[in-house]
Amino acid sequence: MGIIAWIVLGLIAGVIAKVLLPGRDPGGIIITTLIGIAGAFVGGWLSARLLDKPVGHQFFDLATWGAAIGGSLVLLILYRIFFGDSRARR
Repeated sequence: MGIIAWIVLGLIAGVIAKVLLPGRDPGGIIITTLIGIAGAFVGGWLSARLLDKPVGHQFFDLATWGAAIGGSLVLLILYRIFFGDSRARR
């Protein structure tokens, strides 16, 4: 799977992660989208390294989607923990 496919997968995974984890994000939709893209890469890398389950051969593989969505959720949770709701601080 090429870099463009991972970016598209990350965009979709970011949207799915946002639906699974609703609420206000400090960065808005742009940051959430970038977190989704980064989460797809991180999830794929972690799946290959830690679980010995390389992903990336097929776009419609369940393991690839699970890794991308899981990575997006982890990054979104970490982002919320470290940056919190910046709108509440004002």
